[in-house]
Amino acid sequence: MKKAFVALGSNLQQPRQQVIQALKALAQLPDTRLIAYSSLYRTAPVGYDNQPDFINAAAALETGLPPLRLLHELLALENTHGRQRPFPNAPRILDLDLLLYDDMVMNTAELTLPHPRMHERGFVLLPLAEIAPDLVIPGHGQVVELAKTCMNQGVTRI
Repeated sequence: MKKAFVALGSNLQQPRQQVIQALKALAQLPDTRLIAYSSLYRTAPVGYDNQPDFINAAAALETGLPPLRLLHELLALENTHGRQRPFPNAPRILDLDLLLYDDMVMNTAELTLPHPRMHERGFVLLPLAEIAPDLVIPGHGQVVELAKTCMNQGVTRI
């Protein structure tokens, strides 16, 4: 079994419920076990400001799925929740990002691990630091230390 971390976010159609339902769905993925999840966090939008705040969380999984299969399962969950992609950083019903998969470093057209911008994003780092403070992002450092640099990004634990 491999350890994977997933970021969850929503800002449409009852975002809290979307994230809570997605956490339950992660626990139902094949050959996968949900081993930890963070509190919910309210986050100001990034990249496109004319939209509601997000509800974010992070989850830790143990999985026997290879990384691309896990990614496809996450994308299928987004689609089940009605995810649409009209433009980058658009409002969304559900966003699931595969952040880390063990200590794998990967860069393909379909998947980059670790997630390429996770080390800069408070809405990823603060929930992740809650559930895995000693986790190290390859090439960037310890999650708990990186999270300290993001305290002014409009991320609030709720």
